[in-house]
Amino acid sequence: MRDYQAALERLRKDAAEAALIRDLATVPAKQEMFDRLALHLTNLADQVELAMIEASNKTAKRA
Repeated sequence: MRDYQAALERLRKDAAEAALIRDLATVPAKQEMFDRLALHLTNLADQVELAMIEASNKTAKRA
């Protein structure tokens, strides 16, 4: 579970950095690319978090 938590934190950090770069970019194509990257990384982080919750719920039901 620690691996998932570390991956989740890294994805959230990377998404925030991509959003920051998007906000600082002056070229519209770069803004769009980093916006897509930030959204994609956020989506991945959400999926990892959901998997963690589901795994935790399955473990709790077995106990």
